[in-house]
Amino acid sequence: MITANSIITMTISILRSRKLQLLTVLLLTVFSLYACKKDEKLPTAQTSTPPTTKQFNDYWYSGKAELNSYDLKQSRYGEIRNGEVVLVFVTEPFSNSKQVKLDKPEDAGNDNVSVMKLNNVRKFTTGIYDYSILTSTFTPIDSQKYPNTLKSSTSIQEWCGHTYTQLNLKGKKYHTQQFSYFEADGDTEDDIPVAMLEEELMTRLRLNQGQLPLGEVDMIFSTIYSRFAYKKLEATKATISKTETAITLKYNIQYVSYDRKLSIEVEKAFPYKILSWTEDDGDGLITEVTLKKSINEPYWAQKKQTDEVKRKELELLH
Repeated sequence: MITANSIITMTISILRSRKLQLLTVLLLTVFSLYACKKDEKLPTAQTSTPPTTKQFNDYWYSGKAELNSYDLKQSRYGEIRNGEVVLVFVTEPFSNSKQVKLDKPEDAGNDNVSVMKLNNVRKFTTGIYDYSILTSTFTPIDSQKYPNTLKSSTSIQEWCGHTYTQLNLKGKKYHTQQFSYFEADGDTEDDIPVAMLEEELMTRLRLNQGQLPLGEVDMIFSTIYSRFAYKKLEATKATISKTETAITLKYNIQYVSYDRKLSIEVEKAFPYKILSWTEDDGDGLITEVTLKKSINEPYWAQKKQTDEVKRKELELLH
């Protein structure tokens, strides 16, 4: 016989069961939303953390830049030209939003990204007139938070006129701007899907213990090659292979759709200095660059005439 008490007891039991079910559903929903939020890849601007190895920090955060001079044999206009290259490697505080060096990094908060800057200075003469080329590349030290180079720019000056090319990382694309004295080039803007920059190969070697990804990769060829060969900048396929000796690593980079090959030789041990490289653009002549001298100096503070002795130490020609 069903009594009033038994009905009340059953009702309470059912209500408790339904409350438990509702609570379970609510918890699962909240957990699901939280999990989705965690997995969502949102753009961030957190302060990057440099590698924690003492060896790296002592070398790259010593208040000095690494200055390297190279002998240059440059292929241009069907002949080999003598010249020189200077590679300046240094770490700097960089604005992730403005993509410029920070004047007051202590006030920048999460916008402060530690980068390795490479200034690649190339000078050579063609007949009576000179070429002077500077490429600046800014690659974050913390590649896990910032997997792509933030910025690269190239200026080319010679007696006829000059050109300027800049790539800025904007989300999943590089925004490119090109300005030229020459009508055929003109002033242009474009967006290129993110890929490895040829200009960042050397900063990657310095940061990744002499290692590059092997096999087929997407790569944007160099701005110098783009200008010299009149090729529009684009992300294209390239293959990277490696050989090694007891003390060196050598990488060969071959573009699949362009007649351009590179080789880069780097030390096998820290600090993984760039020893030499070659460029072959299929014209039967090969550009060759070979290390002469390497020193570490705070060059930005060495402006006096008495500091010119450092140029002799680097065996600079110009």
